[in-house]
Order: sequence, then structure tokens, then C-alpha cells
Amino acid sequence: MWALVKPFLFLLPAETAHEWSMKVFSTLDRLPFVRRSLFRLTNIDDRRLQTDVCGIRFRNPVGLAAGFDKNARWFGPLSALGFGSIEIGSLTGQGQPGNPKPRLFRLPSDHALINRMGFNNQGAEIAAINLGKSNVAAFRKTTVLGINLGKTKVVPNEQANQDYASSFRLLYPFADYFVLNVSSPNTPGLRELQEREPLISLLHTVDQLNTELAAASQVSRRPVFLKIAPDLTDEQLQQIAEIAAQPFVDGLIATNTTIARPGLKTSVEQITKIGMGGLSGQPLYSRSLEVVRFLYRATGGKKPIIGVGGISNSAQAWEMITAGASLLQIYTGLIYGGPFTVSKINRGLVQQLARHGFDSISQAVGSAHND
Repeated sequence: MWALVKPFLFLLPAETAHEWSMKVFSTLDRLPFVRRSLFRLTNIDDRRLQTDVCGIRFRNPVGLAAGFDKNARWFGPLSALGFGSIEIGSLTGQGQPGNPKPRLFRLPSDHALINRMGFNNQGAEIAAINLGKSNVAAFRKTTVLGINLGKTKVVPNEQANQDYASSFRLLYPFADYFVLNVSSPNTPGLRELQEREPLISLLHTVDQLNTELAAASQVSRRPVFLKIAPDLTDEQLQQIAEIAAQPFVDGLIATNTTIARPGLKTSVEQITKIGMGGLSGQPLYSRSLEVVRFLYRATGGKKPIIGVGGISNSAQAWEMITAGASLLQIYTGLIYGGPFTVSKINRGLVQQLARHGFDSISQAVGSAHND
């Protein structure tokens, strides 16, 4: 079916195709027999895939990365594709239109995308309303819900802490975990927040608020992950690892999109015509794997890492896990691979676990470092 649908969708502008396909998919998902049938096909129910990270039970390690469901409209239907977790956002304190269109481009020969979306979203308040209208409690019984937070473009970096905090407060009741995105290349000045002093300040602000909200709600504090860029130097990655060792960081997500253009098959002329933006998909995989491997060693494996960037099959997923990723996320791989991508990856992971004699995903994490 995907082989028939994909060529049609790829005739449309990338952003139009995304909106149209998700509206159709969401409509079909309302038909109970469709959802049940799809879930039976995509859900790989194997205890070896289950893993606990930061006190949260994931039914499998494959999650959907932020960017696919920016406004918390589609996470429910998307759970029928077999994901262990879905991350919504990035959400900002204020709604914003993002960068001018066109801003999302396919590179089919590279199985890649370039985007300069610019955190287009309706804002944290609208997302909270959408979540409030949804049966989040039922969703969270089977699928982990992550919420990714970014900075509003018009807010100066000096006021970034308050911007992130306002979103964190609004969305706190709905999240299993939060992500602080300080690494998108499409918001001017955002990556400056990865520097030591502003980053520690932001993390302290969120940690204090996390403690206050948990106490007021009489619930456990929400784990907070830090999403980093693949374009950091080894020195900068080492600094991130040192910051991550602090108790106010629960884990890392490696990596965001890259501003580099490594070894593309797409012509230079076409890349030049597209212009600025973050590259995702298969060309990013090697660098993301390298960053995960570096961070796992630098942290001594003591902080969980979510590996994301170019994963499209079970072999890459397994390599990322054995390099040190406790969990995985996909995005571009889903667009090119279709709705059964998650189930194919999970089936392959089960086979790899059996082949290597592991009883669980957690046993395999970082095992390549033992060779």
C-alpha cells in the first residue's frame, strides 16, 4: 500500500503532503476496525523490547521524534503505528508562524530532508488545550508521551528561561518526560544556549520549577532531557557530558538536524537552491552514531541517551543501541519507509537480541564498548 501511496504524496510539496496525509490518517483512525487492524499489524508485543528509562516503562525503544506532531493534534492516531513513545512539539511559549514557505524539502536520492521550519506552532497554551481535550491518560497506558520545548523567536536569549518555564508549567500535567531543545539551527541565536553558563542557568530554572510542580501535584518529577546538535566539537560534547552529570539533567537526546551537508548524492545546484536549513535522514546517521558513542563514553553510561538521526532500519537501530542509546527516535525514516517502519525495526531488534543472547534491550545498551 505504501508503495502505491508514496509516489502520489511525493508529488505534493513536502509540508502540504504531511498535513494532508495526517488529516486523512486521523480520519481513518476514528474507524475502530481500522485502528484495531493497524495496531495488530504494527505492535510487536515482546517483553525483551520493554525497557525502563528514568523510571518510565517503554513497551519498545522506538519513538517518534519531535516535529511530526507540533501542536498535539495527532499523537493518538500515530500511536497505532507501534511506537513505544511519541514526542510532540517543539512547542514555544508563544505561538508563531515559523519561517516563510517553502521550508521543508525532500532529497529522495539521499533519503533525507532539509527543513527550516523555525518552530512553527500554535504555542504551549493551545497545545495544553488540545491535550486536555484528548484522552491522554488512556494514551499513556500504552505509549510514553514526551513534550519538546523550544524558545519563542521574538524572546531574547536573556529571557529564555522564563519562556521555557511558562511552557513547562502549562504542559506539566500531560508529559511523561520533557525535552529542552536548544539545538535547532532554524531559530537565530538558539544554539548559543548550549554554551555552559546559559545552559546551566536554564536547567536550574526548569529543575526548580519541576520540583515545585511535582510537590504541588503530589506526583513524581518529570524527567528532563537535553537535545543537542550534531555540529558540536568534541570539546563542546565533553562539556555537555560534564553538565549532564549533574542531577538536574536526566538524559540526553543526540542529535538534532545538522547544518553540514555530508556526502550528499543530491546535486550541489539543488542543495544551493534549497539554501539554509537542518539536514535529517540517512546522511546524518554516521555523525549521530558518533555523538552517541562519544557521550556514552564521556558519561560512563550513567545517563540515558536517546539516539536519533538517520535511523531507518533495524541494523542501524541495533548499532545505535549497542553504541550507547537506551532509546531511539525516528522521523525522516518514517516518511521514506512508511507506516510499517516501526514494526520492521522492532522485529529486527528482537532477532538481534536473540542472536546475541540478550534478554532485554537494556542489556544491549553500550555493549559495543565491551568488544
